[in-house]
Amino acid sequence: MMKKAQASKKVVVAMSGGVDSSVAAALLREQGYEVIGMTMNLFSLPKEVCRSESLKSCCGRQSQEDANRVAIALGIPHYLVDFRREFEQTVIEDFVREYGRGRTPNPCLRCNQFIKFDLFLERANKLGASHIATGHYAQIEWDPTAGRYLLKKGKDKDKDQSYFLYTLTQKQLARTIFPVGGLTKKDVRAIAAKYALPVAAKEESQEICFVPDQNYPKFLKDRIPEAFRPGPILDLQGRVIGEHNGIVHFTVGQRKGLGIAAPQPLYVVSIDAESNVIVVGKNKDLYRNSLQASEVRWIAVEKLGEPMSVRAKIRYKHEEAGAKVFPLEEGHVRVEFEKPQRAMTPGQAVVFYEGDNVVGGGIID
Repeated sequence: MMKKAQASKKVVVAMSGGVDSSVAAALLREQGYEVIGMTMNLFSLPKEVCRSESLKSCCGRQSQEDANRVAIALGIPHYLVDFRREFEQTVIEDFVREYGRGRTPNPCLRCNQFIKFDLFLERANKLGASHIATGHYAQIEWDPTAGRYLLKKGKDKDKDQSYFLYTLTQKQLARTIFPVGGLTKKDVRAIAAKYALPVAAKEESQEICFVPDQNYPKFLKDRIPEAFRPGPILDLQGRVIGEHNGIVHFTVGQRKGLGIAAPQPLYVVSIDAESNVIVVGKNKDLYRNSLQASEVRWIAVEKLGEPMSVRAKIRYKHEEAGAKVFPLEEGHVRVEFEKPQRAMTPGQAVVFYEGDNVVGGGIID
């Protein structure tokens, strides 16, 4: 439980219009912080799309209105900041570029790294805030022995979001509060009802926010037309067994949409964007013992000087697996697993844990 805050402590809460960030703001106000709500405008969608009852994305206009209603209910000031240009440059352009390379990116990682805990913190500084806060299910703890802030899993293991936060720096962790990290989703709903927040029963946002219908090919069609060129589908022996209609339609481990009649199910094993080739194989061909990752960031340690035994996740919903991480040059690492792992996907993150602590992570190459 958070300690009672000094009256001078000012915190800016990233209010998405959802129940988690709304409860975060309510809890901080109860703790005695001077709370300011701030909603980030990250992208533009047509009005009729944003107001669709079936939409489960944290869509701009509707989210802004919901966040403002919560701020009014809590009696706190609420601001809207326009980060659309920065979001396009750092998140969407990377998303498009990665798909064009035959990779499968996770834009939430980029958004957290460059927008929510970088640009947002800069804007909070201009308001004289000591901290920022979000509705993430994760926890931050100071370790006096190591002299470092630790990032820990959220209490609710089903909602834990520490996987998406491994890029946070020590400076960012020192200035960040996760008020709902020590709660379960059920607890959060109950608190929202207690405060009669207008979003208490609101459904959660799902999937990628700037692709509300989750139709990635439709979103990418005008941006990277070269990724929609037909090309060969090969088996592991290099024989042509079919034709694809563009590499953006596929990801490693995918089974559906291949259009190939075969005695056994076939899966995408690899994608070669340069040659415009999809390689397929059996399920057993998806298993690998090791991977290499780049853009590695560390939290529990300053850097990796020698091999370290960890538990590793190769995607958000992946079960942790025993592994050893070996440092390489230029911020790269090699990860060797105790048991083969299925569908290691370039562009996704591999995140390392020791118990509940996030050690670090990187992008699978």
